[in-house]
Amino acid sequence: MIGRGLRLMLAGALSVTGTVALAGVPGGRSLSAEVVTATDSPITQTSLEAHTRIASRNGSNLTQGVFSVSVTGEDGKAAAGTVTLEDGGKPLAAAVLNASGQAEITLDMAAGTHTLRAVYSGDVAHAGSSSATAQVTADATGTPDFQVAVNPAAMTLTAGQNGNVVVSLTPVDASALTGPMFVTLSCSGFPDQSSCTFTPQNVQILPNTTAAVTSDMVIATQTTGTRGASAKRSNGMALAILLPGAAGLMGLAFGARKRGWARLMLIALVGMGTSLGMSACSPLYDFYNHGPNVNLPTPAGTFQMLVTAQSSNGVTAITHPTQFVLTVNPASN
Repeated sequence: MIGRGLRLMLAGALSVTGTVALAGVPGGRSLSAEVVTATDSPITQTSLEAHTRIASRNGSNLTQGVFSVSVTGEDGKAAAGTVTLEDGGKPLAAAVLNASGQAEITLDMAAGTHTLRAVYSGDVAHAGSSSATAQVTADATGTPDFQVAVNPAAMTLTAGQNGNVVVSLTPVDASALTGPMFVTLSCSGFPDQSSCTFTPQNVQILPNTTAAVTSDMVIATQTTGTRGASAKRSNGMALAILLPGAAGLMGLAFGARKRGWARLMLIALVGMGTSLGMSACSPLYDFYNHGPNVNLPTPAGTFQMLVTAQSSNGVTAITHPTQFVLTVNPASN
């Protein structure tokens, strides 16, 4: 109902109410909805404000949705953690709440009407909650395009674990395609000692396709560990060569005064020892070429990242990023 309050009830023993406003609906009117959360744990209130804007990119216009989320506890204090933006119950993107319990998500919207809500995952001091739903309509452009989504949009791993995320590309106006549209996936913002890989990394959208095409993204983290036995063998080999050589040098040094040829041999062996010290038998060489013997762990924390899909027709590029949140917990000793 436009201009009137809506009430959304969630099952549970306790409830609180709030409001959520949506700007930019047709006719310049606003949608107001009453938010109700319920749980047996300390309750929270999640509110969502959304509006759309027209953005120009590579000579064409597209609709962007700007979504502001706020989460507060029953004591009025800001909550911490992550929020996920869902479209029709399916995750689109996620963001980290700041110190004020707020987050903003900006997305390129596919043409059509989208039913959106913000879902707060909760933290050690607060229960999860959801906002009321809000509808956003994006105009069709008539240009082949796609929308990117990640599921899940937020993930928690312990250092050393791997995680799987499904990246979905939903075609927009694929009927205007005259051939396959090839899209390349990439990620950025990941913490040190972690990585992401896509299978496949390059996907294609065929003409007249309406169903989403997907790619599996694997997030890999690592824990503290030794590099392996190769380093030990390298050090052992160095000692096996250098120790006998050092003993020989000492013996030659005592006889060097009496025999001229010994001086020449001493010089040659010193040169060989220097060469060995600068070669693969040297620990310093091994460090520079193979890194430290101990692998560093992925640092603990919560990281805001981007998953980006890019396509090109040879003249202009289409780039759509979506937000993803990774939380890394330290490995137990």
